[in-house]
Amino acid sequence: MFILLWVRDELNYDQFHKNYDRIHVVIANRGTPGNIFTDYNMVLPLAGEVEAKIPQVKRACVATQGDDVTFRYGDILLKKNGLTTSANFFQLFSWKFIKGDAVSAVADPLSIILTKSAAKAIFGNKDPMDQALTVVGENRNLKVTGIIEDPPGNSSFQFDFIRLFNFSDPETRKMLDEWVNSSWRVYVETVPGADIDQVTAAINAIKRQHDPGDKTSTYFTFPMSKWRLYSDFKDGKNVGGMIEYVRLFTVIAVVILLIACINFMNLSTSRSEKRSKEVGIRKTLGSGRIQLALQFICESTILVLLAFLLSLAVVFLLLTPFNTLVNKQLSLEPGQPYFWLGSLAIILFTGIVVGSYPALYLSAFNPVRVLKGIFSGGKSGILPRHFLVVGQFVVSILLISATIIVYQQIQYLKNRNIGYSTDNLIMVDGTNDIKTNFSAIKQELLSSRLVQAVARSNSPITQIWWRMGAPHWEGRPEDFAVVFSGIRGDKDFIQTMGIKILQGKSFSGMPVDSTNVLLNRSAVELMGLKNPIGTVISFGDEKYHVIGVTENVVMESPYRPVEPMLTFYSQHTTGILSLRLAEGVLPQQALPFIESVFKKYNPAYPFDYRFADVEFGRKFLTEELISKITNIFSALAIFICCLGLAGLASFTVEKRFREIGIRKVLGATVSQVIFLISRQFLKLVLISFVIAVPLTWWSMHNWLENYAYHIRISVWVFFAVGLLILLLALVIVSVNTVRAALANPVKSLRSE
Repeated sequence: MFILLWVRDELNYDQFHKNYDRIHVVIANRGTPGNIFTDYNMVLPLAGEVEAKIPQVKRACVATQGDDVTFRYGDILLKKNGLTTSANFFQLFSWKFIKGDAVSAVADPLSIILTKSAAKAIFGNKDPMDQALTVVGENRNLKVTGIIEDPPGNSSFQFDFIRLFNFSDPETRKMLDEWVNSSWRVYVETVPGADIDQVTAAINAIKRQHDPGDKTSTYFTFPMSKWRLYSDFKDGKNVGGMIEYVRLFTVIAVVILLIACINFMNLSTSRSEKRSKEVGIRKTLGSGRIQLALQFICESTILVLLAFLLSLAVVFLLLTPFNTLVNKQLSLEPGQPYFWLGSLAIILFTGIVVGSYPALYLSAFNPVRVLKGIFSGGKSGILPRHFLVVGQFVVSILLISATIIVYQQIQYLKNRNIGYSTDNLIMVDGTNDIKTNFSAIKQELLSSRLVQAVARSNSPITQIWWRMGAPHWEGRPEDFAVVFSGIRGDKDFIQTMGIKILQGKSFSGMPVDSTNVLLNRSAVELMGLKNPIGTVISFGDEKYHVIGVTENVVMESPYRPVEPMLTFYSQHTTGILSLRLAEGVLPQQALPFIESVFKKYNPAYPFDYRFADVEFGRKFLTEELISKITNIFSALAIFICCLGLAGLASFTVEKRFREIGIRKVLGATVSQVIFLISRQFLKLVLISFVIAVPLTWWSMHNWLENYAYHIRISVWVFFAVGLLILLLALVIVSVNTVRAALANPVKSLRSE
């Protein structure tokens, strides 16, 4: 039930939007085959042109990717994250208005629409409508014109507010004529029955008409139905995404249920002798095989119903901690018809599966043989039970091995050389006050001896905010169409980040550095430069001299190769301020002083900081979450498997209780008795191991192929898991055997 709640939430992502089936985002494949990356960044004027010139597009809107904005209301100063969008954002997407409406709320470009929780945080119980919020750092006020419900947890958009582009503003109007720099996202809603191929072709035509120099990009629309589950692209091709995990956990849910069913079937057929006389008498009195089979299936279904009701209570009790684990807002909805229809389907499916084999097996008994006392049904059911036990252990070995390999892969990527040091590296968002007072801030921080280095850049070291076409240089191939990433930093940027210089030198802070540039190792290799130092590269009329080569820096996905990157010198850019604490200084020692410095020179903003290692760790959140869920449900599957083995071993010991007594009288030791009973089960474990290893290797090898950097599967993983399962089976069987082995044989033989 937990897994199905998680799967249902993933499958229902964004489906609350009324136009869900007709909403697309415009994205682009940039680069050349073998070096293509898929980019969501678009130029600002594209949305207006698409809406005006493509008849099959009903409406289009442009939006930022999310901005942190500090608001002031009276004495309250709060930082919130939101989007800046064009006015038809609320017509294209479906958001529930609590106050205001989708038309009046966007009539004025100086409007802001808040979510319910954001309005509560800022205004408390006061009516927020028509109140003015000051945007700190922008010297303007926005009027609250609408309050909407918070975006659901399974929404691709998560925000605290929506504000509007002011297309009358001179700066914004200037950007509307800019068809080169891509920093925004464009969404379109097509008309019913639209031909997406024609829409895609028209978008490409519009972009090339306004930017004929863009020869490395191919634009296409990506439907909302794929945003969550199929978000991964490799070399320009969609290769899946969360759908892989949805399928994985669906399989795990079914496997867990089937393992429990197998346990029931094993124990039912093992104890068939207990009910053989009942079957014989019923058949003698006229019961048919179908009647008997239905009886046993009904009995198992009643048992499943009771188990379901107990599970329902447990799910209610554990739903809150499970939501904390998976970072979702899952809930059971017993008031909805689909809940009971789904529950009924699960109960009937499980009841029929769990009762089918025992029903067919028990109903096939010969009443004459049974009533004569020559029934030997237990032996005839041994082979099918062995098949079922082997199947259970195959699944157990596969799950444990897969869990270990997933963990090893995550650790391998975490330990990958990322090209800089994240230790005690703090990042602070820049403001105009920080830019103005940078020298004073830097001086006070360094003189405290708590901070050893301070640098500024236009973007954080953990993200790429700037991409561009490849530069020109002497000897560049005609068909070279690789996209480069870029960053601007001051003279202390390389040193503060701890980036290694492989050749040449870093910036010195001299005026000549304004025409200097650093290449990373990936750029040098792609450009084919044997002696990169001194190479002149150009962007149109702008020329730069390569003075150094840096190690590759992992700024975005740790799962992909590092993009070619250019580092430019800028003495004044202050998008991000980066601070490196002195060696041996603990953050809790330094942060109070650092905060006091920023409050002194940047009083209009709350002191907000991020640790680089924490930001880098966020890149592994999905994989670590999946790993945790896999661990829990793998452990559950193995536990259920062990319960079944314990029950089967207990019944085997019970069946051979007198045999064990006779063997002890004839001189058998306790260890010999344990080995006698354990032997057949250990043989099944070994067979399971032989089957499970190639299956696991094949499935995990295919999974690892999704990563450019991945581990090699070690054979020792399988040996370790095989030994673990073997010992586990031995312990379970031994615990159930030792009682009979230690029992006084007189008790077992007294009835003979």
